[in-house]
Amino acid sequence: MPNEFESWEDVLRSLLGDDAAAQAIESMRAAGLDPAAMGEAAGLPQDRDQLMMMVNQVQAMLAASGDGPVNWKLAHDVARQQVHAGGDPSLTAAEEARVRQSLQVADLWLDPVTTLGPSRGPRAGLSRAAWVEKTLGTFQRLAEPVAGSVVQAIVDTLRAETGTVEGLGLTGVSATDLLRRLGGAAFGMQLGSAVATLAREAFGFSDIGLPLTDDAAVALIPRNVDEFGDGLDVPSSEVMQFLAVREVAHARLYSGAPWLRSHVLGIVEAYAREISIDTAAMEEAFRAIDPSDPQQLRDAMGSGVFALDVSDGQRQSLAHLETTLAVIEGWVEEVTRQATQGQLTHVVALTEMMRRRRAAGGPAEDTFKNLVGLELRPRRLRDAAALWANLTATRGMEERDRLWSHPDLMPSAAELDDPTAFTAARAAASEDFDDALEALLNEADGEQAPDTPA
Repeated sequence: MPNEFESWEDVLRSLLGDDAAAQAIESMRAAGLDPAAMGEAAGLPQDRDQLMMMVNQVQAMLAASGDGPVNWKLAHDVARQQVHAGGDPSLTAAEEARVRQSLQVADLWLDPVTTLGPSRGPRAGLSRAAWVEKTLGTFQRLAEPVAGSVVQAIVDTLRAETGTVEGLGLTGVSATDLLRRLGGAAFGMQLGSAVATLAREAFGFSDIGLPLTDDAAVALIPRNVDEFGDGLDVPSSEVMQFLAVREVAHARLYSGAPWLRSHVLGIVEAYAREISIDTAAMEEAFRAIDPSDPQQLRDAMGSGVFALDVSDGQRQSLAHLETTLAVIEGWVEEVTRQATQGQLTHVVALTEMMRRRRAAGGPAEDTFKNLVGLELRPRRLRDAAALWANLTATRGMEERDRLWSHPDLMPSAAELDDPTAFTAARAAASEDFDDALEALLNEADGEQAPDTPA
């Protein structure tokens, strides 16, 4: 391989060989695509040494076989490289001690305000790279069903657009397999970049509402917490402690309601099972892009060039997920408010700040939406928090927390409209609220509910 490249055509020749590269370049130009403009739009390196390193990596990637629709090794490497490039020093002993102390205090403050006990998962301060390692498995579970449909659409569209892709085969690799690997690599690079962005924004494991680990782990990323606190008129120690209480509350909830993690991820998977790609819209998007304009290419890729056909079933899944995330976030907000009231000075301001942060989302969540088609925002957080506060005030924390004993006891979207009516309706089935809960549990388990007085 040469030590430097004079053009992007040289890059393609290095990757595919002279004959296959010539056919690829001819096909791309016939379709109105310019390799140099595409490389610039994708943000690929202009430095020749860096470019040669990237080419070596891509060659190794194309030569490797993979069973799944996403090149997860590439996603992992991209995420780690981008995190490292943005600065990710190892935690100091003082930072680790500060995080552990904040998490321990959070548990002490939560003990009197919830019946759900501490999680038994590991507790630690994390670097951004360590956060990537801990969470990538869950992102893999969420993204693969969607990626399968997207990669197949890429294969179908490019085969139709180029018409000569059969000449692109590497030794022992069919044209279809090559396209599939390229699609899996493209998806892996985008997902790795999204996870890296989340790693630079996340405070712990609970920021996007989904359970990102399967071991009830509790953690904070002190560098992210400190950077976020720099823009607030609140002492950094108070910001850290407030976020520690939220993180621990999430962990307690997922640990105390063992069904909840599979329930939430199951909603996402139900949505993903019905994913279909609007290939006509994809082809139209490719035709509408001016390949001589790198910014137009970049904007198109960032806005989600893979149009998703959303079914009625998927709309129901999205509405269910939105309500579930709001109910989870509302409970966390209520117990955090109770736990920190009288302990921290800026509880009201910090609570409002977190509401706005979750409602607005960020660039990583936007990327995740474009890749997977899901918007992870609890739009009805205020309604859910009001419902849990009303239930706490009227029925007490024990009866409030017992609602997490089964998914059928969770508030519905309609019940979020009127918190007082929710409490009254759940109590009306019996003069004794405990009997009402037991009846609902029995019905959910398929047992015959006891007769109630007329």
